[in-house]
Parts: sequence; C-alpha cells; structure tokens
Amino acid sequence: METLQIERHDGIVTVTLNRPEKKNAANQAMWGELGETFREIADRDDDRVVVITGAGGEFCSGADLTGGGRSRHQLAAMRFVNEAALALHRLPQPTIAKVRGVAVGAGCNLALGCDLVVAGETARFSEIFARRGLSLDFGGSWLLPRRIGLHRAKELALFADIIDAGRAEQIGLVNRVLPDGELDAFVDGWARRLAAGPPIALAMTKRLLDNSLDATFEQALDDEARAQTVNFGTSDTAEAMMAFVDKRDPRFEGR
Repeated sequence: METLQIERHDGIVTVTLNRPEKKNAANQAMWGELGETFREIADRDDDRVVVITGAGGEFCSGADLTGGGRSRHQLAAMRFVNEAALALHRLPQPTIAKVRGVAVGAGCNLALGCDLVVAGETARFSEIFARRGLSLDFGGSWLLPRRIGLHRAKELALFADIIDAGRAEQIGLVNRVLPDGELDAFVDGWARRLAAGPPIALAMTKRLLDNSLDATFEQALDDEARAQTVNFGTSDTAEAMMAFVDKRDPRFEGR
C-alpha cells in the first residue's frame, strides 16, 4: 500500500501509518487504505487482534491540510473519511492504539476509536481542530465524551490544548503510559493475550460495551442473554469448560 504497512503474525495484525515525513498525516490515499484494510480484517477469521501505530516515532498528526484541505465537494470528502472511522468502529476484533509522539486532530480520534490506547511517556494528544478553525471529526464528538466525560471533552475540544501522556492517563484518555522503550513489549503482550482469547465472545463483549450507553438496563440484559445463548452454542465455550476440568489453557478457534 502507498501509506500503510500491514504485518501479520500469530493472529496479530499490525497496521502502521507510514508517512513519516508528514508525521503520518492522513491524506486521501491513507483514508481509503485504512477503510479498505479494516474491512478486509473484519472478514478474516485468522486475524484475532489489531494494533495501530505510526512510523518514525509519531502516531498521526491528523489530516493532511496541505493546500488548505478544502474541497469543492467537502461533504463528499468528509463522508470518505467517515468510512474509515466506521470501518474501525465496526471491527469485531479487539483493537489497540500504540501511541508514540503526536496524536492530534483526526489522529487523536483514530487512537480513541480503538478499544485500548497504550502510550509512550513522550506521547502528546490534542483535539486541535479549533486552532485550525474546524470542529471535531473522525468520530471525536462521539468518542471523546464516552472516554472522559462531557465536561472534560468540552475542555479539550474548545481550548484545543496539547496534553502530555501523564495528563492523558490522569483523565482517562489512555489505558496505560509506559517508558517509550517498554511500549512495544507491553503492547505485544496485550495483543498476544487477546489473540489467544475466544474471538466470538470477545467480539460480542466489545459490541455490548460499545452499545451500553445507548441502551436501557433492560435492553442491556436482553442483549447479554442473546449473546450468552450464542456463546453456549460454540465449540469455544465447550473447549473452555473442558480446559477448566483438565486444568490447562483453552485453545480457542473462533467456532
């Protein structure tokens, strides 16, 4: 691909944004390739977990606004960007953002669109849109308040401040902050644990949690009951029960 590097190993798919000369700013080609990649991964049973990161020590500096970033068909252009955000959100596999350097604007929301965010201690985050005369995009208006609450979301979005990794962890924007030298090993450990997990159960757990803020308690209980009924019909649940009896680790196959 022109803007991405895709690597697969033991069920872990690593998607690396690869425009280091632009701090991995996303151009039209990258939006298209991200959407295409996420849709392909969603259909692959052997892809168990997705790690998204950036080349050259940076995560993503947002959309590439070279030339002003305007289009005669701006709404259509934004819908094209939105297809990548939707494809990420719809992934049944667990996703991890591994963040070094800047994650700002759409790059920040690309990280927040992942299920888990792990940052190096030198990472920096910003909903920088207001500094550019813009409002939130790439799902930021939906993702941010769900991550950190409405009032803190408004603070980040309205002031467009750049915050360091420590502050991001303090307000709940990220799951973990580690020394940069320990980041790869930690994310690899998490990814391996998720890749070894039960794919069907994890996918349904992820969807239940994503839908929880829009559901009543009664609806959530009904959704849980349906999901659990599916689980009990899978070979993976039977394998988990046998492994418990045999005192061994289960071997999940996604069936």
